[in-house]
Amino acid sequence: MVYISILSQNMDKFNQENNLPEERVELLLNAKGFKFVTGVDEAGRGPLAGPVVACAATVLDWNMDEEVLKWVKDSKKLSEKRRDFLYEKVKDCQEIRWGIGIVDEKKIDEINIFQAAKMAMVEAVNDLSKKVIPDFLIIDGNTTINYKVRQKAVIKGDSKIFSCSLASIIAKVTRDKIMYDYAKQYPHYGFEKHKGYGTKAHIDAIQAFGPCPIHRRTFNPVSLFI
Repeated sequence: MVYISILSQNMDKFNQENNLPEERVELLLNAKGFKFVTGVDEAGRGPLAGPVVACAATVLDWNMDEEVLKWVKDSKKLSEKRRDFLYEKVKDCQEIRWGIGIVDEKKIDEINIFQAAKMAMVEAVNDLSKKVIPDFLIIDGNTTINYKVRQKAVIKGDSKIFSCSLASIIAKVTRDKIMYDYAKQYPHYGFEKHKGYGTKAHIDAIQAFGPCPIHRRTFNPVSLFI
């Protein structure tokens, strides 16, 4: 079917051959009858503490703020300052709709991070569905999610497809904000700096003070200090 063949191709080559702007596969899917093409991505698979957060993002109109169009790309390729700037732009952007899903560290320990990330993605799509009903999902990664709508997983979609890039930024900033709040509750761990990732300073703090309530107890080396 056309929606599968579109997303099975090399995305850069596909955009060039179809004379599309970079990272705008959504436009052709729109032309094929899919009204609400939605990118889905998550942030927080790797950290030793805190939740995994997912975002589902849909572009309603490409005539939006030029800085959003220019700078939206994989969140890992942007500075924190640039991500925060774009988040504030997107937050008030009428041309975009998005939803958030959050799965906490207790659930991560219960079902594993892979399943928790997929759960967060489903929650994000459900949240978005309160505003618009997605009819095609582009999932960043190599697996689809348990949701009854046409979808395709695209490896490195967050660096190839605009809506996935947008979702990656919103998910990352949302999670960072959560970790800043946790830093105030648990000041010994430096969450405001590393956001829960396994830096040397973070691991040293776990060794010195033991795990706190938001640490993922099934993750090494946290499990070594319980």
